Amino acid sequence: MVPEVEVISRETVKPSSPTPDHFRRYQLSFLDQISPPFYMAMVFFYPPNADSRFNHTYITNKLKQSLSENLSRFYPLAGRVKDEFYIDCNDEGVPYIEALVKGQLSETIRDPVPKEIHKLYPYQLDDVKDLIVAVQVNFFDCGGVAITVLISHKVADGFSYLQFVNSWAANARGDGDIVRPQFGSAALFPPINVAGFKTRTGMVKENIETRRFVFSNSSIAALRAKFSDSVSHPTRVEALSAFLWTRYMAVIKDDVNPNSIYTVLHTVNLRSRAEPPLPDHFFGNISRIVMSVPSRNIENESYDVVNPMRDAIKKVDSEYVTKLREGKEHLDFLKDIGHRFLRGEAAPFSFTSLCRFPLYEADFGWGKPVWIGSGRRTYRNLVTFVDTSSGDGIEAWVNLKEADMAKFEKDKELLSLVSPSPNAENLQF
Repeated sequence: MVPEVEVISRETVKPSSPTPDHFRRYQLSFLDQISPPFYMAMVFFYPPNADSRFNHTYITNKLKQSLSENLSRFYPLAGRVKDEFYIDCNDEGVPYIEALVKGQLSETIRDPVPKEIHKLYPYQLDDVKDLIVAVQVNFFDCGGVAITVLISHKVADGFSYLQFVNSWAANARGDGDIVRPQFGSAALFPPINVAGFKTRTGMVKENIETRRFVFSNSSIAALRAKFSDSVSHPTRVEALSAFLWTRYMAVIKDDVNPNSIYTVLHTVNLRSRAEPPLPDHFFGNISRIVMSVPSRNIENESYDVVNPMRDAIKKVDSEYVTKLREGKEHLDFLKDIGHRFLRGEAAPFSFTSLCRFPLYEADFGWGKPVWIGSGRRTYRNLVTFVDTSSGDGIEAWVNLKEADMAKFEKDKELLSLVSPSPNAENLQF
């Protein structure tokens, strides 16, 4: 539970050096154009530090100075989006907000409640206009700090989000070996006319519940063994995706629409699949969503989820990326799928995995975060996977309609594999 939060200051942090005139217009790519308009948000929780140097004033000055320097590297993020077509890199800056939290950090993360995490956000996730980045630094009574970073999905994917945060942290701690971002996604995926495409399809604000379910390595191993009957060596994400989708279908079986196709969507990073491969520091929306349809065995009422999922992801190769650069065919596909979703002919269930991403590398000089969390998302039927802070399991953040979550969170087969919150065990401060 997040206690009372009081905002004590609001200001704007601008880049430490002006953006050159020839970099003033940053063209959004086709993949940026079709990305949904919401903020990606993470909250990085840091325990109290015994070193008296790391007081409120020191942390504030260090964060603002290093953020300013980092914005010079990531110069488009200090600008403003114009007509969802380009960024005016005008160095207008980033909102930097500070707040006091009347409580203990340990109580907030012991058994976190996603809708309470929103109290630590500077803005609502769907309140995306022309602003690209916003930061809120929350100081707890105990001396702990929670840093919230919001970045618009219109200009970045999850990998680029972490590149920005980790570069900021590296700058703050004085690391001289900081890899600069590589821009130019519009050259690879040129913008096109996307008139008629609704980027907000599927976004909702009301009646969504988010829960965090933690799976230990032993539980994941059991699931991998279970699904090995139908596919060779299922990965952790494949096994967890299949398990959560089948449990969801089990709890909503009385409400299943026989005329609707129930689909599974996965986000795929395109950087390593391009030819030649793109570096990890290539900035922008360099990822796409692929769709699969689980096959059903009528006799025993079971589903094969992993094979169709694996086949769909395998098709995302260099040829797929090359074809994606043309834009129009993929846009027509998205429009068709969007219409099917709106008419109820298809029911999506989406997964995105941040496992093995450098989530816990954001050390600003006073140590790595003890936990990274997020609040309720703007989509239903969405699952986000992240590694646990100790690396001994995976957290699944599940977003469902309230009525579906009420049944899902009580499912006995699900709960038999869910572990207690690892945060409660690791709070040694």
